[in-house]
Amino acid sequence: MGFIKMMTYFVLFGIFVYVFCFLFIGVNSYLQYKHKVPKNADYIIVLGAGLKKNKPTLALKYRIETAAEYAKENPKTKIIVSGGQGKDELISEAECMKIELIKLGIEENRIIKEDSSTNTYENMKFSKNYIKDNEKGIIVTNDYHLFRSIKLAEKQGLHIVGLPAKTPTVILPTAYIRECLSILKALYYDHI
Repeated sequence: MGFIKMMTYFVLFGIFVYVFCFLFIGVNSYLQYKHKVPKNADYIIVLGAGLKKNKPTLALKYRIETAAEYAKENPKTKIIVSGGQGKDELISEAECMKIELIKLGIEENRIIKEDSSTNTYENMKFSKNYIKDNEKGIIVTNDYHLFRSIKLAEKQGLHIVGLPAKTPTVILPTAYIRECLSILKALYYDHI
């Protein structure tokens, strides 16, 4: 087989994988908008999404705003902000989310910080420590990320639905590929 023919197959396979990922994540994201999010959930888990020094990325900002909107309408719901500190971050993602939620009018005593996690699997595993067995909750993350997040939470025994935050358009192309690979990794390690 010639080099050009092999490269052609490689490029076509790459395009196929990208289209598959885009459709798979896209359909599952759309399905998240079709269910009704319950009022007065016992808790919300807001997943971290990286910081720029000590400020939220746009993806994280959308998650915080979505959580704040729900929390204002449901004043008895506790909020678990989940995310550790990356090596280039000045504070933990959980601390940043707490600060931003307070700025948006959410009472500090409603916010619980889980600041040890370094990935979505750990977000669920460590957040579970703040949740009683019979409580029902909501995950807030960007829409492309909800499918895997819910599956990871269910594997931890959490009774949860997703509340999608908008995904910044600029990250969509890479987010879908990364998410597809993360789903495959989670399947491999039996996390979902």
